[in-house]
Amino acid sequence: MQTRIFFITGSLLLLAGVTGCKKVIERVPDSVLTTAQYFKNAKDIDLAVIGVYSSYQSRKQTDYMLLELPTDNLYRSNYTLAAGADDMDNLSITPSNPLLSTFWSASYAGIARANAVLSNIDNPGDYKTGQKEQFTGEAKFMRALFYFDLVRLFGGVPAVTSQLSIDEAKNLPRASEEEIYTLIINDLKEAAGLLPDKASIAKGRASNGAAAALLAKVYVYRKDWPNAKTYLDQVNGMGYGLLPSFANIWKLDNEDNNEMVFVMKYVEGTNGQTLSSAYLPFGGIAGIATSGNESAFPSWDLLKLYDENDSRKAATIESYYQAPTPANAPLAWLPHVSKYQVKHVINSSGLDLPVIRYADLVLLMAEVQYGLQHPDLAVAEINKIRERAFGSSDHNYTVADISTDADFTDKLLLERRLELAYENERWFDLVRTNRLLTDLSVEERSYNIATETAQTVALAPKANYSLLPVPQTQIDIYPTDVLTQNPGY
Repeated sequence: MQTRIFFITGSLLLLAGVTGCKKVIERVPDSVLTTAQYFKNAKDIDLAVIGVYSSYQSRKQTDYMLLELPTDNLYRSNYTLAAGADDMDNLSITPSNPLLSTFWSASYAGIARANAVLSNIDNPGDYKTGQKEQFTGEAKFMRALFYFDLVRLFGGVPAVTSQLSIDEAKNLPRASEEEIYTLIINDLKEAAGLLPDKASIAKGRASNGAAAALLAKVYVYRKDWPNAKTYLDQVNGMGYGLLPSFANIWKLDNEDNNEMVFVMKYVEGTNGQTLSSAYLPFGGIAGIATSGNESAFPSWDLLKLYDENDSRKAATIESYYQAPTPANAPLAWLPHVSKYQVKHVINSSGLDLPVIRYADLVLLMAEVQYGLQHPDLAVAEINKIRERAFGSSDHNYTVADISTDADFTDKLLLERRLELAYENERWFDLVRTNRLLTDLSVEERSYNIATETAQTVALAPKANYSLLPVPQTQIDIYPTDVLTQNPGY
């Protein structure tokens, strides 16, 4: 029999969505248990920690709707049925968009589960050596990860660090952005000191390397270059590195590679992810899947940026042309995102999804070195990524290529876009570098090979989009003026 554990936290929708708990690898048995009945032994805490991962595991599969679809990397297809997707795609962002509400609720569901672990961590008396510390570190790491996503999208949000009653939850206002970042940093510092290294913990669970990597990323977002460098240097001594081949990162038989600092793990057919199917053509691909969801298409805006010698191109977007009906019509460009294309059962792919990849950290180090006024070292970091992409140093940059700050930002964002396409970094990168208004004003979507022209779509990004609106469904739960809206909505 399989088990599913429900944590009864007594909170509003802020903490709702606490549904089934899945193991990182497999699902677990149906029963409904309250916290009074549960958390009695180390096994209970272990399953509860797995439940925290499960919340992120479930949400991760559709994060692209908020973090890639509104950008110039991706655009919606006619097969997309998700409510709110069209508005995100066209940058018509309102508080009523259900995608925002889903993301918010799913994130706080994970936070509630992490808080349940931390509130009951002292209950069991049968921990093996190091178990209590590991479970505490995992809960704090995952809570920080959820809050990092929330603060980057919404700014200051309610800081929930314990299990709340209904009255407590409905009267909890938003903390400041600074307070949330302080919470994140404190959680990650504690987690880094409690978690084992990657060789001493199961694949798919957070290690001290994952905590150090996420902490470094947080400091980059804070533009705290010295602290960011300290933690990036730590990660560099933990056995992670770039694989020689970009394409090999995304193979099923090579999932647990040294470039993956932290991933969400999936198992085909039993606990699979939907992303591989979401990007696959509706008619499927022989040897891959019998059908696909064709939810979104890669943009010409992105594809045209790849050099023909860049190995990342074929491993990221499969570009092909097809004669449509009627037969005498012009050829059509019908690309799809191929980064997650592996053989799988429709909507249940076993390919793991990266949360933190070492290549991201290399490019963050470039940003840090430039912030520390070492442009030569910054260029050297970017070139590590380019040399892997091109197989040689022929396409390397020199310091002369970045004579201004704008030059460097251009080169950095281009490399991050090509390297990390469809890994949910593009929206965050545009916001934090203040490029949202300039880079998203126009998007080239499809491409007509007969006329050699792209479909150009004029968009209207707004300055207030640097923070997304707090979901109206959440505001309506609270008493008047407790949960305030972001400016401009």
